Amino acid sequence: MTDSERARDDAGSRDRYLNRRRFLMASGTLAGVGVLAGNVGGQETTEGGQQEPPLAEQYPGLRIISADPQNAEAASRSTYESFVTPREEHYIRNHYSTPEIDEDEWTVSLTGMVDEEVELSMEEIKREYSTETVTHTMQCSGNGRAYFEPQVGGNPWTFGAVGNTVWTGTPISEILEEYGANTDQNMWLSVMGGDAPEGEDIFTRSIPMRKVMSDCLLAYEMNGAPMNDDHGFPVRLLVPGWFGNNNVKWVDRMHVMDRMVFGEEWEEGDQQLYTHWQQYSYRIIPAGEEANTRPRIGVFDTQRQMDSQGIDQPFLYDQIVKSLIGYPTLDSTVSPGPDGQIEVLGVAWAGDDRVERVEISTDGGETWNDAEFFGPRQGPYSWRQFRYVWDASPGEYTLYSRATDGKGRTQPATISNPDQGLREIRDGMFPWNVDGYANTAYEPHGVNVTVQSDRGGQMTTEGERTTTSS
Repeated sequence: MTDSERARDDAGSRDRYLNRRRFLMASGTLAGVGVLAGNVGGQETTEGGQQEPPLAEQYPGLRIISADPQNAEAASRSTYESFVTPREEHYIRNHYSTPEIDEDEWTVSLTGMVDEEVELSMEEIKREYSTETVTHTMQCSGNGRAYFEPQVGGNPWTFGAVGNTVWTGTPISEILEEYGANTDQNMWLSVMGGDAPEGEDIFTRSIPMRKVMSDCLLAYEMNGAPMNDDHGFPVRLLVPGWFGNNNVKWVDRMHVMDRMVFGEEWEEGDQQLYTHWQQYSYRIIPAGEEANTRPRIGVFDTQRQMDSQGIDQPFLYDQIVKSLIGYPTLDSTVSPGPDGQIEVLGVAWAGDDRVERVEISTDGGETWNDAEFFGPRQGPYSWRQFRYVWDASPGEYTLYSRATDGKGRTQPATISNPDQGLREIRDGMFPWNVDGYANTAYEPHGVNVTVQSDRGGQMTTEGERTTTSS
C-alpha cells in the first residue's frame, strides 16, 4: 500500500484527531496548551490573566517587527561579531501567536509508515534516547527581503534574521528506528507544529529521510538551557544547515510517508491545510508565476535546485553561502588605532557546505582582499568568524564582504529586476522572487562607514562605542 492510499484510509481518524485537538486548543482545554490571547497596553496576556513583559523587554537585542505574531530580528550588526548568539539577540519568526505550553502535558505523536504509532512525552524524548548537541547557523529564509526592489510582501527582514546557537536534543533517527519506521532514502518525514489556531493552516514541513536520519534532532535546549517559548519550547525540529523554515517549532506530530505533503488528502476543501507551507510557500518563484506543486524532489541543495532545469521553483532547504560584517556597524563613525588600522569583523556560513573564503572590499566593490578566519570551529553547520585588518585613512567608505563555499560558489553582487525572469544566480545577480526569499547578494548587506582621525573612540549611530585596534 502506498502512503497516499494509507493516508486516504486513515483520513477519518486523522481528521477526528485534528478537529478535536484544534477545538481543545481554541477553547483552552487541551492539557498543556493555551494560545496567547491578546495584546493589551503593549503586554501580552495569557488566558490566566497574567501579563508578560513586552517583547522588547524580553529580547533587548532585537528589533521588533510585529508583536503578535511575534517576529523580531537582531537590532545591531554587533550581534555578528560573536561566535554564539545569545537568545536575547536570536531572531524570532512566528506565523501565529506563541503558544503557552505545559511541558509535563505535551506529547509528540509519531504516525504514518511505522510498525507502531505512538505519542511520546517530553520525559520520554529527553530520557530514553541519547543526547546530541550541534552548533547551527539558523537563518530565516526571508532574511534580506527588505532589500528587494520592487518590494515584496511579508515581514521586512533586513540583515538580522539569523543567529548561531548551540542546540541540544534527541536524534530523531533513534525514535524512528525504535518504532519501525520506513527509513529508506526515498522516504520523507513530515513534521507538524502545534501553534495553529482553529481554522488556520497547520505549519508543516516535509524533510527528506536521508537528512532526518543523518543529523536531525528534536531539540529542547538552546545554548545550554531550555528554549524560550518564542523559540519553540518545549521542543522543535532542528535541521542542521538548512533554512529556518524547516526547523518546525512546538512539534506536535511526525508522520512517515513516501512523499512530501501533497495533494487533496492533505487539504480540506479549498484550504491548504497541511500543504500551504510546504508546497505554496518557501519556494523561489519568479514574477508572474504561481507555485507548481509536486510530490517529491531528489535535490535538496537550494542552489543546485536553482541551477537545475528539472526544478524550476526551488524548495528552500539547504542554505546558500552568505556573510555579514559585524564591525564596523551600519552608518557608524570609527577611529583607527594608533597604528592607523581598523579591524573589520564578521561571520560567514554556507549551510551543509563549508565556507572556503571571505573577501572584503573597502571601496564599494572596486577591489577585494582576503579576510582570515579565526575563532572556534564547532562542526560543519556553524558560521565562521572572519577578520580583516584595514589600513584606513579618514573619509567615507562602503564596506562589503563576500563569501565563497567549498563548491566554488560566491555571493552575487545584486538582486535582479523581476522583468529579467532570472531563476538562478547568474552574472553577479540573485534572482528576484515573489516572496523575497534567500537573498545572499552582498551589496544590499554592505555598511557605510565614516573614518575620522580622532583616536579616542566615538559613539556609533547604533549607540555602541567603537574600539581601537592595536
